[in-house]
Amino acid sequence: MNAATSAIALVDCVSFYVSCERVFNASLVRRPVVVLSNNDGCIIARSPEVKQIPELKMGTPIFRVEQVVDAHDVAVFSSNYALYGDMSLRVMEALHEFSPEVEVYSIDEAFLGLDARPRQSFLDYGREIREKVYRWTGIPTSIGISQTKTLAKVAQRFSKKSPEATQGVLDLTDPSDQAQVLEETPVEEVWGVGPAYSKLLKAAGITTARKLRDADRRWIRQRMTVVGARIVEELRGVRCLPLEQCPQARKTITCSRSFGSVVESLEQMREAVGRYLSIAAERLRRYRLAAGVVTVFINTNRFSQEPQYSNAVTYELAQATDTTEELLEWALKGVEKIFRPGYRYKKAGVLLNHLVPADQLSRRLYGDSQFERSRRLMRAVDEINARHGRDTIRYGVAPSDDSWKTRFSKRSPLYTTCLKDALTVRR
Repeated sequence: MNAATSAIALVDCVSFYVSCERVFNASLVRRPVVVLSNNDGCIIARSPEVKQIPELKMGTPIFRVEQVVDAHDVAVFSSNYALYGDMSLRVMEALHEFSPEVEVYSIDEAFLGLDARPRQSFLDYGREIREKVYRWTGIPTSIGISQTKTLAKVAQRFSKKSPEATQGVLDLTDPSDQAQVLEETPVEEVWGVGPAYSKLLKAAGITTARKLRDADRRWIRQRMTVVGARIVEELRGVRCLPLEQCPQARKTITCSRSFGSVVESLEQMREAVGRYLSIAAERLRRYRLAAGVVTVFINTNRFSQEPQYSNAVTYELAQATDTTEELLEWALKGVEKIFRPGYRYKKAGVLLNHLVPADQLSRRLYGDSQFERSRRLMRAVDEINARHGRDTIRYGVAPSDDSWKTRFSKRSPLYTTCLKDALTVRR
């Protein structure tokens, strides 16, 4: 039985995007699988089998390794973010069954606050979490447990590297177990130690997490500020980073994409930016926020040998708004201002800034009734799209052939978010 009465666990979904694909396609189990970025460009997720193939590294353009992919019978998928987002929600909901303290750190990671259970060690507690999450969602996880977030992160990484020895769960709440793991952890793998700090520490002979833990705290603070001092204390088992159960308020909402094919006409650019603005505005309302600033940007392909051009324009609104109608007016105005004919554009995007709570919007001196009608319309549109699928109702802009849209030629079905794609069982 561990002496610790409480601990922090880091639960990380193993090869999350790949695992989501495997949940609904049993033929992919133990087969090499990769998931690609937007427009089926680069590798952004790999199964453990692919990690054993040297040529298939993260970020590798898929067109450069097609022969390797064929030789190893690698299954290739386009990104399916709707599926991955929904599966992430299911995993996080499952974790709430084990603790009321859950900090969602990313789409595939979460910290949990754990209290000691009678006649159950933290190791067994972690194994129970791992087994039940897999049973309920089909997603495998690796779990690290210790007194602090930083130590839990070290434990989780070690369990991921040595799944045979740890069976996916490592408990480092006992200080006597920490020294060896910290000694085998390179300093650059410590949570919060970036490339610049890693170079600084190695120059001073601090090459492992254990040496960082035992370093002079004042020396670390002088060179790494209070951030470095907190890392040292966390490695020593002193909790400096609390669990954040309330997400921090968003400061900006962005929607940007690389085009499936180059855009050369103003009409196509208007439709693309209009589409991105609609998505950003929908997110704005989902978080119950309103925007006071709209920024639009467009870029050519900086990797090509063609003439280059990029530009952006920002409008500060007299009054914050959360309606697509008002935001779209400014976004399209921005497109027309910065668009230059004669260039082949590869990317565009919209940023919404100066976000404020939507329920604090003040009444307008002019046009208040029209604004309220627009907000009611937006609520109705959001409800219909939530029920029947995105784009069931949307704003229309100048027509085009849609060739600019992002390519997902190898995307799997939307198993959990689209009724027609749901799996059926036949007897």
